[in-house]
Amino acid sequence: MLKLEHVSKTFNPGTPDAKLALNDLTLHIKQGDFVTIIGANGAGKSTLFNAICGSFQTDRGKIVLGGEDITFTPAHKRAKDIGCLFQDPMRGTAPGMTVEENLSLAAGGGGWLSCVSAKTRQHFRDCVAQLDMGLENRMTQPVGLLSGGQRQALTLVMATLVPPRLLLLDEHTAALDPGTADKVLSLTKRVVSENKLTCLMITHNMGGALELGNRTLMMDSGRVVLDFEGEQRKGLTVDDLLRLFKQGTGRALDNDRMLLS
Repeated sequence: MLKLEHVSKTFNPGTPDAKLALNDLTLHIKQGDFVTIIGANGAGKSTLFNAICGSFQTDRGKIVLGGEDITFTPAHKRAKDIGCLFQDPMRGTAPGMTVEENLSLAAGGGGWLSCVSAKTRQHFRDCVAQLDMGLENRMTQPVGLLSGGQRQALTLVMATLVPPRLLLLDEHTAALDPGTADKVLSLTKRVVSENKLTCLMITHNMGGALELGNRTLMMDSGRVVLDFEGEQRKGLTVDDLLRLFKQGTGRALDNDRMLLS
């Protein structure tokens, strides 16, 4: 479904600040996979997502989505097939537009409610009502007035209103309080399951990474160093991951930001 073949990317090449962010990375994701991705800061997780989204041109390698080579496809064209959520709840929505207008924009209506039927507007209302965050009563309010959790939940609905081929979640609950994060994560699991989406989710919670989805990757220095799924992943603990990481890289994982439980 998604294939990255020998993808590499170096930022600031030929300078003292040169950084090899993706190192000959090869990765195959199957249709319907829900993959959790973990790794220390600088491991290449977000760079991987940006490469898939087309935020920059890779130095070499090939990216194929659904059988189509998108290596040189511009980011705005890839956006039709790839939905993205980021850590910052302020991204992904237009704060000066209303909830209804943002949903119309995501549905392809250009944000112009005059072009949207009453039936479609009711559909928007029904979609946000399922979030159980009271947004169905704030449809005509600017998104900038919403809480971070409400905006993140709305962004998730917008990213999947027209189900994408691929959904990328870059630590999309990390900036939320624990209660709101749990609610958004539960919503995420439901949306992915109901729409049978192929999903990659970056998380800093190692324990959660082993519980969510069907496959877990660990990255380091721009490479995938651990890859577990199915029976192989079942029964793995965080201690197992730390031990296997040390065996594979020759050093212990050291990152205060990662949650080990």
